[in-house]
Amino acid sequence: MNRTLESQIIAQGMNPELISQQIESFKKGFPFLKITGPATPNKGIKVLSEEEIQKHLNSYPEKAAKIDVVKFVPASGAASRMFKDLFSFLEGNGNLSASPFVQKFINQIEKFAFYPELDQALREKGTSISDCLDRKDYKEIIATLLQEDGLAYGSLPKGLLRFHSYGDSKRTPAHEHLVEGMQYAVGKGKTVQIHFTVSPEHEEKFKQEISSILPDLKEESGLNFEISYSQQKKSTDTIAVTLENEPFIEEDGSILFRPAGHGALLENLNDIDADLIFIKNIDNVVPDRLKDTTTKFKIAIGGVLLEIQNEVFETLNALELEISTQHLEKAKQVFTESLGAKLPADFDSQREVDQAKFLKKKLNRPIRICGMVKNTGEPGGGPFWILEEDGSQSLQILETAQIDMNDPVSKAHLHAATHFNPVDLVCGTKNYKGEKFDLLAFRDMQTGFITEKSKSGRELKALELPGLWNGAMSGWNTIFVEVPLITFNPVKTVNDLLRDEHQ
Repeated sequence: MNRTLESQIIAQGMNPELISQQIESFKKGFPFLKITGPATPNKGIKVLSEEEIQKHLNSYPEKAAKIDVVKFVPASGAASRMFKDLFSFLEGNGNLSASPFVQKFINQIEKFAFYPELDQALREKGTSISDCLDRKDYKEIIATLLQEDGLAYGSLPKGLLRFHSYGDSKRTPAHEHLVEGMQYAVGKGKTVQIHFTVSPEHEEKFKQEISSILPDLKEESGLNFEISYSQQKKSTDTIAVTLENEPFIEEDGSILFRPAGHGALLENLNDIDADLIFIKNIDNVVPDRLKDTTTKFKIAIGGVLLEIQNEVFETLNALELEISTQHLEKAKQVFTESLGAKLPADFDSQREVDQAKFLKKKLNRPIRICGMVKNTGEPGGGPFWILEEDGSQSLQILETAQIDMNDPVSKAHLHAATHFNPVDLVCGTKNYKGEKFDLLAFRDMQTGFITEKSKSGRELKALELPGLWNGAMSGWNTIFVEVPLITFNPVKTVNDLLRDEHQ
């Protein structure tokens, strides 16, 4: 690598050696994971009984009141993809019948929570939604929604769009996450801590939105709120390369670096100091009338984590005091039954000292409970059993790109999968001594993704870091719990807001 390129890499806050490794990854690609089967109900996915759920509903609030709980919300994504069809319509001839998507949007426009705001923006231009509809001037409505001289929804993040209507009050996803936090993320000092990862250009707007909401929420709930923000670190960007795996050089002579996907947020998560961290995407929110089920299962998976974490901590403390047959049996039970993992086939033939070493290493890891919903054809990673290099089997969330579709066995496992990942996690990131784990030590750098893109009319290859709930958490202890489909209501397109769950 020449000196000019190296100085650019250092100026980006990156390590030239790491960039060399990334270029090597482009050349070699990433290995597929060895799947031994899909995780299914009672074979890798826990199905909680009503009694178990009730137990956690009763005990969790008291436990949570003694610890630091944080709700971590990745919220930096722009909403532009939500409006892809509307942007295409603006660029086209304005023929409504040629686009069923836009036709539906226009025909039901009064059902959107942003309707009054959009109408007001049009009135400030000397017209209104009804005037535009009478004139069949649909482009004016859409342009006012999306463009900077109107509501600028085309360039705002999802978290700041009006999603839900409550009479005169209209809530954004950011607002809904605060309300959700009051229901299951109340920790020590009756405090709701919520952390949003945001884009630098949107942080000020988030702060304005939150500060307009908080006074009423505090008064109504009697709770304290601590809202914090972080941005995806520039040092987590990855280098882009040409199709020949050479650094992609822009016209001005600079190297092209690109954001490395949600896996880059592992650094942000690593900076959070809390006993319990809930993770949920910004667009997966529902109105108050549907929040009960979400709250119930969030408390349930939080309770499961605290219960199992306590077992793990007791076991590790016991092993530290004495390596005995009794303590090893208990550790095996926690690993295979409570955590649901599988030991290597030759484990029982190993010496006790080696068994203890193995179990200590396996148990002393971050823990995550992942809600899983029944697969209804939605895109998203799925839960699988993976064969580890040490012969044990672990539970992992895999994307299709990590599965060898040319291998009939792997392909059959994929087709036999019954559930997928709605990004509904609760994490324990401290060890049995109360110290924070370094989460970067538990990711598998061999699980990234390579995609083909273009820039200024030139083809390029881009590298995504191991996904936040995929390879970035590969070395965690993972437990899958079935949660109802109603807890998963993402908004991928603007017309998703017309679904009953968002009305």
